[in-house]
Amino acid sequence: MSSTSGRTLLHLAAAVDQPSAYDAGSYVELARLAESGGLDFVTLDDTFARPGPEALAVLSRVAPATHRVGLVPTVMTTHTEPSHVRAAVATLDWVSRGRAGWRIGVSTTEGEARLFGRRQAAPADELWREAADMAASLWDSRIGPRPPQGHPVHVVDATEGPARPVAARYADMALVRGANPAQVAAVRDRLRNEAAASGRHPDALRVLVSLIVDLGDGEYAAEPGHGGGGPRQTAQGALYRGGPVDLAELIATWHAEGVADGFHLVPAEPRRDLERLVNGTVALLQHRGLFRTFYPGSTLREHLGLARPAHQYAVTGGER
Repeated sequence: MSSTSGRTLLHLAAAVDQPSAYDAGSYVELARLAESGGLDFVTLDDTFARPGPEALAVLSRVAPATHRVGLVPTVMTTHTEPSHVRAAVATLDWVSRGRAGWRIGVSTTEGEARLFGRRQAAPADELWREAADMAASLWDSRIGPRPPQGHPVHVVDATEGPARPVAARYADMALVRGANPAQVAAVRDRLRNEAAASGRHPDALRVLVSLIVDLGDGEYAAEPGHGGGGPRQTAQGALYRGGPVDLAELIATWHAEGVADGFHLVPAEPRRDLERLVNGTVALLQHRGLFRTFYPGSTLREHLGLARPAHQYAVTGGER
């Protein structure tokens, strides 16, 4: 991670999911808002059963309308040919000039399996092993040139056990949904230990706490800040409900305690909450010197302080 005057800076990202939005313009608006706050990246989730436009196609449309913020769609490895994943994610990296990430997803439901008709739904362990194989072999083939970052940034939700070995070995960013700071810190420690055991330097893996944030609106008062109570667990994930100032304090406290390297924030109401995050929470963290005020480079790897991966099959004379 980058630092200022010896002080480690946070990483911050936000989701731009809008379940009822079919117009790419609304996603452009949210991504530009995130970019105005200097956020590392935005995510857009996807499943085969989700109605609406494909996440990767939406962010490919967002790419030319933004300049610095990273763009990370969920792309499934299950039921998808590796060559198609490679081509699609590499294209996003090219059109964004090195700002693409890949949130690796697996499909575990029988309903989604029936959409393809080739096989039944497999156990999660098996699907994540398949995802690991794809993550390990996708970018350094001799089929064509590597994308601008070498490897687009790999993001894995490591909340559930079967995904953790993949995150530890192949992810650049691991997301952990948790309301208890001690539990999140324990997962982070385990991921770093597993990364080291696989031959990676643990600092090459960033761990972000993923929180749903509900910051209220002008029609009613937001609930009081949580203080030491923290978020509460819900069926959708850990939920913070309060004001932007209290959220900034929570983020600063958890970061100072070494709980995580940063936060992935999921607005409960996209436009309202993302605006309050950028203009309130992020501005406060910048004022305290905990988050940057400008982008250090142009690629997502540069934002995250991640090195460009070496080519597995590099030969004298340079890589392709």
